[in-house]
Amino acid sequence: MKTLVKTGNLTHEEWLHYRTKGIGGSDVSVLFGCNPFKSIYELWQEKTGQIIPAAEESEFAHFGKVFEPIVKKEFMARTGFKVRAKNVMLQSEEYPFMLADLDGVINDNGELVIFEAKTASAYKLSEWEKGVPFGYILQVQHYMAVTGAKKAYVAAIVGGQHYFQYLVERDEVLIQKIIAVEKKFWEDNILSGMEPIADGSPATTAYLNQTYKDSNGESIELPPEMLTVFESYDRVSEKLDVLKERKEALANQIKANLKGNEYGFIGNRKVRWQEVHTTRFDQKRMAQEQPEEYKKYLTESRYRKLVVA
Repeated sequence: MKTLVKTGNLTHEEWLHYRTKGIGGSDVSVLFGCNPFKSIYELWQEKTGQIIPAAEESEFAHFGKVFEPIVKKEFMARTGFKVRAKNVMLQSEEYPFMLADLDGVINDNGELVIFEAKTASAYKLSEWEKGVPFGYILQVQHYMAVTGAKKAYVAAIVGGQHYFQYLVERDEVLIQKIIAVEKKFWEDNILSGMEPIADGSPATTAYLNQTYKDSNGESIELPPEMLTVFESYDRVSEKLDVLKERKEALANQIKANLKGNEYGFIGNRKVRWQEVHTTRFDQKRMAQEQPEEYKKYLTESRYRKLVVA
């Protein structure tokens, strides 16, 4: 690895500019379709200069930086390790498109160990109780690929009062997959400028629905390669229908065995078939009996529905 730029005196805008010169650790989750905040299209547009990354930080990012020293201090108090700031953006010499801007490093008896600090809302508590979320696993494995480090510590404060720390070991299989995905994206989509293929992430779905929310009513001839997409879409739809029917049959077998009982147990598995009482607003009745009042409370929403034939 080598130093691309020293970050200590960079403005936020300058730091964002240098990030466009390669793929950073937080970009990897976008490429793997598990980033809830950014789609593959937005990442591509940022790296190719089609859009300028927002200079103003989100509140999530802002408070992440605010709490970073607190997380770091707590980690050092609990482990006895000294975490040092790197204040540089690193670049892989073997894969120059791979960049790393580390939260900190640890000297563990002469061995370089990466430190990453995180904060998360209380809604993420159950996720962090299971371990480091996969998006952050990708991030630190990317950093280990750039630096050659064999392990990384990830520390997090969740919901403002729950502390977690995990040791993440270097995973060569995952690292090679990360390198392959990043290399393909950089060469095919950044250097060549080709638009990336849409993935199934919620961020990409939201991006496409928002960007093309207005229909122009026109028709176009789709490219020939879309025929295989249609065929794949049909096969997946058929499998989903079969799986849905199969799942319903299995649920009915469980119900048939429970009969009138609410709970059932076998081994370490349990099931509950409970009564649920709900109340529902009868819109149809109100529209018939009080049409004028009904119209006062109507709000219009619109979206584009995809129908594949």
